[in-house]
Order: sequence, then structure tokens, then C-alpha cells
Amino acid sequence: MSIELSNEEKIKIINSHDLYGIMQRILLRENKIDQDREHFWVVGLANNSRLLFIELVAKGTQTSVGVKPMEVFSLAVQKRATRIMLVHNHPSGEIKPSYGDKDITNQLIQVGIILGIPVLDHLIITTTTYLSFLDVGLLEQLEKSTEYVPKYKQIQELKNSGAQGAKEEMAIRCLKDQMDIEYIVQLTGLSETEINDLAKEKGL
Repeated sequence: MSIELSNEEKIKIINSHDLYGIMQRILLRENKIDQDREHFWVVGLANNSRLLFIELVAKGTQTSVGVKPMEVFSLAVQKRATRIMLVHNHPSGEIKPSYGDKDITNQLIQVGIILGIPVLDHLIITTTTYLSFLDVGLLEQLEKSTEYVPKYKQIQELKNSGAQGAKEEMAIRCLKDQMDIEYIVQLTGLSETEINDLAKEKGL
């Protein structure tokens, strides 16, 4: 469901405070209908950070809301947003992120990287306050996660990184799993001699 925005609300979003000012007013309006349920919004921005749209993509229960990456990014593609921000409310008034909050943010960050539509922030809001994943360092932490990074992408990044230690660590894991040497060569970019030396050194 699209949120109708006034011309005054279609501002440049420079930081989390700018977005919360708008989302607080939207939440107060939504609360008149479903004040005890979590809502999840996607905020689309243009290249110059000007607000393009705010879309309510899901309503949940008192303690959770389910969101699918396709629902989030199809809107961004359709409405030509080049970056997005995520917002959801906690009816309890507690703004501490749950495991589920971090997990869905992690998923959406990685999908955004693949699509070239970065997730700039995720706000947890109430009618009186908010928490920004970016401001507290959670966004940066999740961007470094490899949990939802496709294996082919991890392998390609490893090959391109030139990080010898990381390549050797992967080779050791593969040797412990008794993988074929030729496959480990392709996977890590190490030579067969280097892999055999590692195997002898580690007693594998």
C-alpha cells in the first residue's frame, strides 16, 4: 500500500532523523487503525537522495512481521529507486533489534548488493523514538556477513582478493572434507604444490 506524501515530505533524506520525522507522522496515522501490529515499510530514494515513495509492504502481529525480498525490491525496480531504506515499528515501545530484525536486514542487504540497489539504513520506530541500524553500527556489521552471500560470489571475491591467508583457510577446510585436489585448485586459486604443502603441514 502506497503512502500518500505531500510535496513538503518529498525531501532529501540525509540521515535517520530526517526519515524518522516523516515516519513518526505516518505511524501515528496507522496507529488509529492497527496500533497493536507491526508494520514494515520500504522507502525508495533517487540518486540525489530525494524521497520517491514510502510503501507499506507487510503487516504482522504484535511481535513480528514477515517480509519477502521480492516484495521489497520489486517496488524499488518498478519505481526506479536507486537505493532504499527499511522501516518497521515495535508496538511494545522497545526499540532493541530482535534476531529476526537483524536476519531480515542481513538478507535484504545482500539482495540489494546483487541488484545494485543498496540498503542505506533500517529504522525501528515507535511513536516517540527510534533506532537506526546505521547509527549504531549494525548495518556495517551486517554488510560484512557472508551468511546470505551466494557461494559463487564468495569464491569469486576470494580469488580476486589476493588474500593468501583466506585462500589457505578455505583450502584447509576443503582438505578436511576430503575434496579432490583439482577442485580445491579451481576453488581457491592456489597451486597444487601449495595445497599439498598445506596438507603435509596440517597432517591432512
